[in-house]
Amino acid sequence: MVTSDEFESLGQYMLRISKDKPLEGLDVVIEAIARGAVRIQKNVEIADLGSWLGSTGKINVHGEDVQTLDEVGSTIFEEELLVSGRIRALGSEEVERVMEERCTSQGNFVVMMDPIDGSSNVDVAISIGSIFGIWRHSGNYNDDILKPGNQLVAASYTIYGSSTIMVVATKNQVSSFTLDPRDDTFWLTKRDLKLPNDGAYYSVNEGYFNRWPQNMQDAVASLRNSLSLRYVGSLVADFHRNLLKGGVFLYPADDNSPSGKLRLMYEANPLSFIIEQAGGSASTGKLRIMDVIPESLHQRTPLIIGNSDLVDGIVSVLNPI
Repeated sequence: MVTSDEFESLGQYMLRISKDKPLEGLDVVIEAIARGAVRIQKNVEIADLGSWLGSTGKINVHGEDVQTLDEVGSTIFEEELLVSGRIRALGSEEVERVMEERCTSQGNFVVMMDPIDGSSNVDVAISIGSIFGIWRHSGNYNDDILKPGNQLVAASYTIYGSSTIMVVATKNQVSSFTLDPRDDTFWLTKRDLKLPNDGAYYSVNEGYFNRWPQNMQDAVASLRNSLSLRYVGSLVADFHRNLLKGGVFLYPADDNSPSGKLRLMYEANPLSFIIEQAGGSASTGKLRIMDVIPESLHQRTPLIIGNSDLVDGIVSVLNPI
C-alpha cells in the first residue's frame, strides 16, 4: 500500500490547489466525485456477477436505451454530489431536468455530468468512464445552467479499465490520479500532463464514412497517410489514450445526426477544457467548442479534439478558403 511519503493523495492535492478564491470548495466537489467513482468501480468489477449488465428497458431523454449501469451511475453520483454541500445545480445526461440543492448557502458550483460514458461496452469488458464539467455558481440560476465551456473552472473524468484513473483539470493544470483499491485512495501519478508534440493516432468510427459529407471524408482520408487508427468506441478511453500518446478524436455530424451526436454540456465541454489545459484544442469543425453558446441542456455537437495541429488541419479541409 502506498503512503503519502511516496505520493500525494487526491485529497491533499485538491486541498492545496483549492486555496485560491475562485476554486474555494472545489476540493469537496472533486472528493465527492472520487467517492462516487470508487463505488462505480466496485460495481464494474463484478458487473457480470451482479445485475448491472444490459438494458433497463427504459428510454432516456435522448431517445436511447438506458443501460442498467447508466441508471446506477447517475444515482451514485447524485447521492455523492448533492450531499456535498457545494453543489447548487447538477445536470446529468440521464436526467431530463437539472437537479437542485437549495438547502445550503455554500452551494457555489454547477456540475454537468455523463455518469457512465460507454456503458454498453461493460458487457464486453471494454474501458468505460465518467465525465464532469464544473462551473462556478454566479447567483443567477437560469444563466448558470447553460454557461459556455469558456467559463468552466474545472473538469474531470474517470476511466475504469486495467486500472482506475481520475484526471482533474483546472486552469493550466492537468493531473492524473490512480486508485489504490486496497484503501480506496486516489494517488497523484502524473502531474502537469501535456500532449506530446507529435500525434500518433486518429480515432473515428470509419464505419460511418459514407454518411459524412465529402470534405469530412477527405479530411479523414488524409489522416490515414500519417497516423495509425485506434478506435475503442468508448469516448473516455479514446480520449485518454490520445491525451497520453497524442492524436485526434473525431465524431462528426453525418446524415443520421446532422447536429452531431455527442452532448455539448456533458461530454464536449469538459473534455475540451481538459485538452486545452494540456496544450491541445477542440472544434465543432467551424467553431471552438468552448465558445459555443448552449441553447439547451441536452444539446448535441460535432467534436474534433486533440493535438492542435491535427485539429487545425482537419478544420482547414472542412472550411477551404
